[in-house]
Amino acid sequence: MKYQSTRGGCPEQNFEQVLLTGLAPDGGLYVPTELPQFSKSEIASWCDLSYSELALKIVTPFIGDEIPAEDLRKIIEDSYAQFDHVDVAPLEKLGDEEYVLELFHGPTLAFKDFALQVLGRLLEYVLRKRDQRVVILGATSGDTGSAALEGCRHSDHVDIFILHPHNRVSDVQRKQMTTVPGDNVFNLAVEGNFDDCQRIVKSAFADQSFLPEDRQLVAVNSINWARILMQIVYYFSASLRLGGPERAVSFSVPTGNFGDIYAGYLAKKMGLPIDQLVVATNKNDILHRFISNNDYSVSELAKTYSPSMDILVSSNFERYLFDVFDRDGAAVADLMARFGKDVCSIPDDKWARVSAMFDSASVDDEKTCEVIASVYAESGMVLDPHSAIGVEAARQTRRDQGAPMVTLATAHPAKFSEAITAAGLASPKLPPHLADLFEREERFSVVANDLAAVTDFVATHARR
Repeated sequence: MKYQSTRGGCPEQNFEQVLLTGLAPDGGLYVPTELPQFSKSEIASWCDLSYSELALKIVTPFIGDEIPAEDLRKIIEDSYAQFDHVDVAPLEKLGDEEYVLELFHGPTLAFKDFALQVLGRLLEYVLRKRDQRVVILGATSGDTGSAALEGCRHSDHVDIFILHPHNRVSDVQRKQMTTVPGDNVFNLAVEGNFDDCQRIVKSAFADQSFLPEDRQLVAVNSINWARILMQIVYYFSASLRLGGPERAVSFSVPTGNFGDIYAGYLAKKMGLPIDQLVVATNKNDILHRFISNNDYSVSELAKTYSPSMDILVSSNFERYLFDVFDRDGAAVADLMARFGKDVCSIPDDKWARVSAMFDSASVDDEKTCEVIASVYAESGMVLDPHSAIGVEAARQTRRDQGAPMVTLATAHPAKFSEAITAAGLASPKLPPHLADLFEREERFSVVANDLAAVTDFVATHARR
C-alpha cells in the first residue's frame, strides 16, 4: 500500500514513513493511493470475530507486510485489552432502531483511545526497530491529549508535547493530561483557542529546524493517517451487530475536525453498506453550513458545553475534498490556500457531491441540555454533550425510521459535568481508575499564542 499527499507535491510513501511523518512536506495530508474493497460475503464472514480480530482484518491491507502479521495482531490485541467492556465498542438501544455506540470504554474515556492506544504501540514498534528517538507534537481540543499521553508515555523513544487551549477544555480533560507523570511528558496551555494550537503544530511540522539534527516531529493528531485507519473499524463492528452487510446502517457523528466522520466515509467506500452519514456540530457550525449551503466562511469561535467540537478549521476535511476534486492535488493546494479567506464555496457540481454524501445539523447549548435531560428521562442513559448533539442531529435528519441509526457516543459523561448539571442531572462519577483524579498533582506550562514560544519550549525541554 502506498500513500500520496492531498496536495500532490511530494513522492508516495509507505505506511511506516506515513506513520512517522504525519503531515506531508508539501503541507498536505496523506491518503492511500487506493482503498481495499470488501465484498458483502467477505464482510458477512466476519460477524463472529472479536473486535481485535475484526480490526486485524480491516487494517492489514493498509499495512501489508511492513509489520509481520503476528506482531500486528499482538499490537492490536494489547491495545484493546486496556478497554473495560468485553465488546470494546458496545451498542446500546435508545429507541426504535435508534442506537448509541459507546466509544468511551478505553483508559481515557473517549473515542480517541481506539486509535491512540494502537498508534502508541505502532510507534514504539517502529522506533525500536529503527533505534530512533522522536518528538511527538500534538494539539488537542480536549480528548486527543490525554489519549496520546496514555498511548505514548511509556516509550523510551519519544518526548511528547501536547498543546491545549488555556481555559477552554473541561476540568476533567485538563486534569487527565496534566497529571500524567513522566520525564518525557509536557503539557502546554496556549493562550488561544484550538485552531491556534492546530495552526502552531502545522507550522512547526513545516519547519523543524528548531529540533536537534537527529530528531523529527511525529503527529498524534488526526493528521496522522494511522488515527483515521483505526477509526474505520468501529463502523464495521456496529454494522455487523445490526444485521450488516445485508442491512444498510446510518451513522450520526459528533465532529469538529472531520476525522471520525471521514473514517465512516472510507468504510462506505470500502464496501460497507451505509445509508446516511450525519455530521453533527455545535454552534461552531462551519461544517454544517458548508454541507447544507456551500458556505465555508469562517465566523468567530464560540465557547460551548461541547469543547471538543469548538473548532473552525477542520483539518481532515482536506482529505475528503481531495476525492471531491478527483484527486487533483494542485487544485486542492490552491483551494486550501484560499478556503475561508477569499474563497468560501466550491463549484456547484462539486458541492452537489458533498451534499449527496452527508447530512448535517447544528445544535446549540440549550438544545444540547434539553436532549441530555430528555434522553435520561426516557431511558436512564446519561449522554455527554457531544453525544447528545449526535442524537439530536440524527433525529433531525433521519430519513428512514425503519433503518438502524447509530450515534457515536464519543466520550464518557463524567468528562463534561458542567453540561450534565446544566441539564438538571447529578454530576456523573468518574470510573474507579480515575476516582482520585482531582487529588493528583498537575504539571503544565502556560505559553503565548506564538509559534516561537512553543518551538523554543520544545527545543529546550526535549531530552538530549
